Amino acid sequence: MKPGRWFWWVVRAVVLAVCRVAFRVRVVGRDHVPTAGAYILAPSHRSILDVPFTAFTTRRRICFLAKQELFQGRLGGAIFPTLGGIPVERGSTDRAALRAADGVLVAGEPLAIFPEGTRRRGGELGDLFHGCAYLALRRGVPIVPVGIGGSEEILPSGHVVPRPHRVVVVVGAPLVPPPDATARRRGDVAALTEQLRVALQGAFVEARERAGTAGLRAGEVREGA
Repeated sequence: MKPGRWFWWVVRAVVLAVCRVAFRVRVVGRDHVPTAGAYILAPSHRSILDVPFTAFTTRRRICFLAKQELFQGRLGGAIFPTLGGIPVERGSTDRAALRAADGVLVAGEPLAIFPEGTRRRGGELGDLFHGCAYLALRRGVPIVPVGIGGSEEILPSGHVVPRPHRVVVVVGAPLVPPPDATARRRGDVAALTEQLRVALQGAFVEARERAGTAGLRAGEVREGA
């Protein structure tokens, strides 16, 4: 095993063990995750902790698209690439990040992209970017929607001190690109993005219900949860 993979396994084991004990993480629908080959995980995004919560869905190494700021500095520049991170400049069409993500799929590895682009609040998904659909159509790989319930109450955007709360990860059925669709047609990309939005919203609602956060209004965080 490559040295970088040893580091990844150690970090993964430690982080997931802490999360499992602290947040009572439960995964529903893990059998929907392919056991081999390339695919795209598309999680909801309410907390920076959604990265390790997504990792509970599979024992395989997942490459993540992550904001470029995490890779700045000597420490971030050394650790995040080893853990499978791919830097992306948010708010722009980062072609270098797309090429790197495409390379992950070509190599037959899992790739995770937060289709909302950044952390949101509340139970309704924000507008989805087309990157997941574009790459899925380009390489003919499935998209697996992943709803994460409870993470917003643990570490919402703008907070630095985690709070204890149960987390439930709901994995939806894979979305397989139609054989006659292509990444070159905007209509096909838009149609698959809409399919993803509906499937991911359903998984997210179920995850929030199972985690006990479904009653929160948009943008609200329960105190003392």
